[in-house]
Amino acid sequence: MFNNKNKTDMQQTTNSGATLISAGTTLKGDISSSSDLRIDGTVIGNINSSAKIIVGSNGIVEGDITGAQADIVGKVSGNIRAKELLQLKGESVVTGNLYAGKLQIEPSATFNGQCHMGANIVEMNNNEQQAVAR
Repeated sequence: MFNNKNKTDMQQTTNSGATLISAGTTLKGDISSSSDLRIDGTVIGNINSSAKIIVGSNGIVEGDITGAQADIVGKVSGNIRAKELLQLKGESVVTGNLYAGKLQIEPSATFNGQCHMGANIVEMNNNEQQAVAR
């Protein structure tokens, strides 16, 4: 009467949401996700997602980031691997190497490290990581 959606429709809707680590939260450990991930707090560990990773203006990551896409507005100390587009926006500060299919850096962003671009570079680097993990 009040809700036309059945339970399976509701479950499908909630499974597609993004994960948020809010400001004031500190997480120690590695994160693995298949959905979008937004970090406004602090993560000490590696982040791996098959979707988009966003580090907000208050976000701090001490570890490597691997994802399909990444938007960095906060601070990252570690390597970043983005299969598609990597964007360093605003007052972002990145200390580490970048591996990206495509890269966009705004003039106000700060980056200290090496940059490797192209789909082949990202794919090769991911394969090397998997071989080391075994």
